Amino acid sequence: QVEMVESGGGLVQAGGSRRLSCAASGLIFAHYAAGWFRQAPGKEREFVAAITWSGHSTRYADSVKGRFTISRDADRNTVYLQMNSLKPDDTAVYYCNADETFDKVLTGVSSSWGQGTQVTVSS
Repeated sequence: QVEMVESGGGLVQAGGSRRLSCAASGLIFAHYAAGWFRQAPGKEREFVAAITWSGHSTRYADSVKGRFTISRDADRNTVYLQMNSLKPDDTAVYYCNADETFDKVLTGVSSSWGQGTQVTVSS
């Protein structure tokens, strides 16, 4: 059974930083692309960032480019999202996802999802 568990959320002041982690189990994570989505209250879930299985290619939403960085540690079966220069608009529940197909991670039709971790940015 595939399980993905996010951690690292919390309350942070605007301009601050936070690093989210997503630990995967039940799959050969090294063969999977992974990504992050977020959902703010009253809004649809939106793409944030994605990384290929090799880690050599990444994609970002325009709203987070230059502020967020996605990375992965194959030995730890973990994907990270380093968030810098946080803004109140970044407040959301952040979800990690994974799939063998990078396009499915990008579009959110992935086979595996975590339960989410709340990030709240105060002004």
